[in-house]
Amino acid sequence: MDGALVRRVVPEVISVLVRRGAGFASAEDAVQDALVEAWRVWDHDSAPGDPKAWLVTVAWRKYLDAVRSEVARTRREEAVHAAPEPGPVSGVDDTLWLYFLCAHPSLTPASAVALTLRAVGGLSTRQIAAAYLVPEATMAQRISRAKHAVAAAELGEPGDVATVLRVLYLIFNEGYSGDVDLAAEAIRLTRQLAAGVDHPEVAGLLALMLLHHARRPARIDADGELVSLADQDRGAWDTELIAEGVRILQAALARDRLGEFQAQAAIAALHADAPSTEETDWAQIVEWYDELLALTPNPVAALNRAVALGHADGPRAGLAALAALDPELPRYDAAAAHLHERHGNRSEAARLYARAADKAGSVAERRNLTRQAARLNAERHAEA
Repeated sequence: MDGALVRRVVPEVISVLVRRGAGFASAEDAVQDALVEAWRVWDHDSAPGDPKAWLVTVAWRKYLDAVRSEVARTRREEAVHAAPEPGPVSGVDDTLWLYFLCAHPSLTPASAVALTLRAVGGLSTRQIAAAYLVPEATMAQRISRAKHAVAAAELGEPGDVATVLRVLYLIFNEGYSGDVDLAAEAIRLTRQLAAGVDHPEVAGLLALMLLHHARRPARIDADGELVSLADQDRGAWDTELIAEGVRILQAALARDRLGEFQAQAAIAALHADAPSTEETDWAQIVEWYDELLALTPNPVAALNRAVALGHADGPRAGLAALAALDPELPRYDAAAAHLHERHGNRSEAARLYARAADKAGSVAERRNLTRQAARLNAERHAEA
C-alpha cells in the first residue's frame, strides 16, 4: 500500500464520515478499521481505482456495524439512517474542514497539535509520542481526550485560521525527533492548507517555515554541535527553498494585509539574503521588528529587536533597549552576553553566557552557550 497516498486520503475520509453524522472518535476508529481491511486486500496489482471512495465505503460500513452493536442500537440507527448523506465534496475541502476541527477552541495547544498530527497528518500514536519524547500511553490518552472534547463541542465553532496556523507553527518548531521529521511534516501540512485557503498569513507562515528550514543543513556541525547564525556556513543553505520562500512572501506582502507571520518571514528573508552577519541589512530588520511589535506585543520579538538594534546602531543602543525588558525573558542573558561581547566587555559577556547556559532549554543550546563562555575566558587569559 502506498503510505503517502494513505496519509493524503485518510483526513478526507474521516471528514466525510463526520459530515455524515459519525462522531469524531468513532469516525477515526472506523477509518483505522478500514485501513486494516485495505492492508489485507490491496496489493500493487489490485488496489482500487479510487482509493478514497473505497475507504469511505468500507469505513462507513465499519461505522454502521459499530453503531448496531451498541446497546442503544435502534435509536442510534434511526438517527444515522435519517441523516442525509452529502453529495460529492472535494477532498481539499474535506481536509481543510478537518484542519479547523482539530484546532477547535475547546482544545489546549498540546491537544490540538497531537490531534492534527493524528487525524490530518496520518501519523501513528507511537510516532507522535516518539517525536514529543513522551510514553505512547501518555500520547494515546492526550489524543483520546482531544477526540472526545471535539465530539462534545459545538462543531459550528471550529478554530479560525489564526488558531490553525499557531498549531502548525508549534509542530514546525519541534523540528526533528525520533523517526518523524516534524518540521518537514509541518511544511507538508502548511502547503496543503495554502492550496485550499487564500489567506496571506497562510502564505506568510509557509514562507517563514521554508526560509528557516533552508538553514537547517548548517545549524549542526559534524560533531553534532549547534552552530549560531553568525557562524553558519551559508553555502550550505538550501537556495531553492530560500527562493521559494521569498517568492511566496512577496506575493503575500503585495496584498497589503500584513500579519505577524509575514513580518517574521520578512526578517528571515533578510537574514537569508545576507552574505554574512556583517553585511546583513540590520536597519531594515529593526524596522520589520517594529512592524511585528505593532501587530503583536511579543516580548521575545522585543528581545530580538534589541539584538538587531545592537547591530544597526551599535551595542550601546542594543543594551539600552534590552534594559527596558524583563530580565527573566528566555534567552535574555544570551542576548545581553552577545551585546556585551560586541561592546568589548568580554568578562561580563563570559559571565552572562555561563548564566544563560544554566537556563538553557536544551542540551544543544546549553553546550553552545558554554562553549561561548569558555572561548571568551580563554581569550582573556591568553592576553593576560
